[in-house]
Amino acid sequence: MNHAALLVAVMALATALLRFLPFLVFQKSVPPYVLYLGRVLPSAIIGMLVVYCLRSTAVFTAPFGIPELLAALAVVVLQVWRRSALLSILAGTVVYMVLIQLAF
Repeated sequence: MNHAALLVAVMALATALLRFLPFLVFQKSVPPYVLYLGRVLPSAIIGMLVVYCLRSTAVFTAPFGIPELLAALAVVVLQVWRRSALLSILAGTVVYMVLIQLAF
């Protein structure tokens, strides 16, 4: 039990240190390249996630990627309309699962 508690404490400390380290290092000003990465990385990561999620979509056999396309369309429409990533992703997942289970 003590071993597990020690492991959890060390992991928590390492995680907290890694989270607070940028604030300690960049107290006075943030370098321009860090600001640049803050602007471009979110879009790049979303793009990579889209590619990863759709990489095994079979477009030449039934259902021809229609559930994936409709779910992605639902995510885009909800994101443009409500600007809520959580709502968009959750709704896209629900749309995909409903289509897979009931329609295709």
